[in-house]
Amino acid sequence: MSQTRACFPNRPQFSGFMKPCRVEGDVSHLEVYGEIPKEIDGVFYRVMPDPQLPPFIEDDPWFNGDGNVAAFRIQDGRASFRQRYVRTEKFVQEREAQRALLGKYRNKFTDAVEFQVRSTANTNVVFFNGQLLALKEDSPPYAMDPVTLETKGLYDFEGQLPTRGDGTPDVCYYTVSPTGQFTEVVWLVAPVAAMIHDFAVTDNWVIFPIIPQVCDIERMKQGGEHWQWSPDTPLYLEVMPRRGSKAEDVKWFHYKNSFPGHTANAYEDEKGHLVVDLGLSETNVFFWWPDGQGRSPEPSSIRSQLVQFTLDPQAVDLVLPEPKILHQGSSEFYRIDDRFATQPYRHCYFDLMDPELGTDFERIGHKIGGGHPLYNSLAHFDNVTGKTEIYYPGNTHLVQEPVFISRKDSTTEGDGYVMALINNYETMASELHLLDSRDFTRAQAKILLPVRLLHGLHGKWVDGRDIEPSTE
Repeated sequence: MSQTRACFPNRPQFSGFMKPCRVEGDVSHLEVYGEIPKEIDGVFYRVMPDPQLPPFIEDDPWFNGDGNVAAFRIQDGRASFRQRYVRTEKFVQEREAQRALLGKYRNKFTDAVEFQVRSTANTNVVFFNGQLLALKEDSPPYAMDPVTLETKGLYDFEGQLPTRGDGTPDVCYYTVSPTGQFTEVVWLVAPVAAMIHDFAVTDNWVIFPIIPQVCDIERMKQGGEHWQWSPDTPLYLEVMPRRGSKAEDVKWFHYKNSFPGHTANAYEDEKGHLVVDLGLSETNVFFWWPDGQGRSPEPSSIRSQLVQFTLDPQAVDLVLPEPKILHQGSSEFYRIDDRFATQPYRHCYFDLMDPELGTDFERIGHKIGGGHPLYNSLAHFDNVTGKTEIYYPGNTHLVQEPVFISRKDSTTEGDGYVMALINNYETMASELHLLDSRDFTRAQAKILLPVRLLHGLHGKWVDGRDIEPSTE
């Protein structure tokens, strides 16, 4: 049985900038230093894990917080802000009980009550078919109104969304039409019950990177963690035809034990080979889930690099060749001009940790909090020239995931703007920085928020023309 807490545990993931925000509200006419081009018209949606109540798990990871969705409306050179929690079953029951009821991350055997759907809806938020969908890997999405951010309810695509139980190696691939109809469903069995966080598609193929964080249902029943790093498990890239595939069409390419991060893009080259660009680390990036002996890397030693795997989908030998390192820096959260997804591309934008830039960690270190990756700059990498441009927001700032906004009426790849939330540890508040891709190394505009938004996971830019009615 859970114990009621009146305060958050004295742990890094609940301190400093990571102290739970727990804010819902609206702010119009945010302060803008610089100028927001009037051609920019849309909404930047993002979600962060943000526990509304102190957990009864002492070392609860930041991944287990309630989904809190923000919408930054940009229009006519002005910016406004709205934020609402996703009213999941967990959120509603805990608010009524006035205490935490959910136990360990993805371990139902540790809960104080039984949940029908255990989602925290805190990992990504996407716009689909006129509504906002708040996502979590282990659950159906929750639908939200894209204007008000009111939670409409659990969304299972009108009963079409398939599911299986905890701890299985089953993987389900399905395709959805623009109107929400499932057009095909394929069930696969992976070599291991392990984590899938991201995937990539080309014109004709789908690639699922499988992370060597493995699940053991018996360990969970004994109160253990859902995920445990397995140093003996390889990285798998599951490759299957994008259309008309069957389970027997799947190939499980594999590489030495390593951690595949987020994908940047994938495409087919002139030989019909698959080119897959993603972040890769030799160590366990999710250090809060150690191996069976309790070993995990020291967080500051973790280094992820943008690499490129090239493979023949028709190959018999499924051992992956060594990837090409595209960028030497420690990087993650890769974004491209989405109009060029599945195609050969030139421009990639991402978070970068460059220790030479002069971040004053001695000054801000005690304010940062823990449990999340640290990046001090935004990078623009040119795949053709190999050159990198860097935007450095200052020596008391760290950056979050960027989004790309294409320039109005431009069809040129990478012609537009990059926007990202910036953590300002001097003011202990958040800022939105807007960069012009034609002048990447300086901010076109800095938009100040009167609140501190925790390190989030993912988000999306949505064109204002797609959102009806107007959010004004």
